[in-house]
Amino acid sequence: MPDNSNLTRRNFLQGALAAVAATQVPAEAAPKSAPVAAPAPTAGARPVQLSINGKEYSLSLEPRVTLLDALREHIGMTGTKKGCDRGQCGACTVLVDGRRINSCLTLAVMHEGEHITTIEGLAQGEQLSPLQQAFIEQDAFQCGYCTPGQICSATALLEEMQAGTASAVTPDVRVKSPAFTDDEIRERMSGNICRCGAYPNIVAAIRTVALKKV
Repeated sequence: MPDNSNLTRRNFLQGALAAVAATQVPAEAAPKSAPVAAPAPTAGARPVQLSINGKEYSLSLEPRVTLLDALREHIGMTGTKKGCDRGQCGACTVLVDGRRINSCLTLAVMHEGEHITTIEGLAQGEQLSPLQQAFIEQDAFQCGYCTPGQICSATALLEEMQAGTASAVTPDVRVKSPAFTDDEIRERMSGNICRCGAYPNIVAAIRTVALKKV
């Protein structure tokens, strides 16, 4: 039997600490951390001329500024909404030369010389566009956050169908003008999400205007 008569609490703690210290890796043996990379240099602002809703805007923007941020932060057109900011919800939809795009996925500098139309440009003064009026009459919104993108997208949809552009659900792509069915409308509006679930009313609003154009 070992003689533990001289073992005190202090001696025990000192021995335990010494044992722990002996197992530690020396500081000089520890791997060195990788050097922190310097931030990448950013391009300076440059003049950008944009034509929006029939009006010319002279801006000074960094090349990385999206069209969405140019509209909202630099011009003050907040009708175009920032939802997901990654092209998934459609709230930022605008028209460029009549074609609908997600403004969060494109750079403002890419659209010099093109005609940009936002939700603010669809009405003629106090006169709402047919689709804007139909959305009100059909109660095609609840919170309204997605509505500007929905209306801009629907505006392009009507033009696309009148031009004879087929979709994934068009029964016969050889037909010059696809029929304005609910399936066609839903398919063509599938890039615009309504988290409130007003889809039946949105389809009804678009169908109402479409039937007047036929």
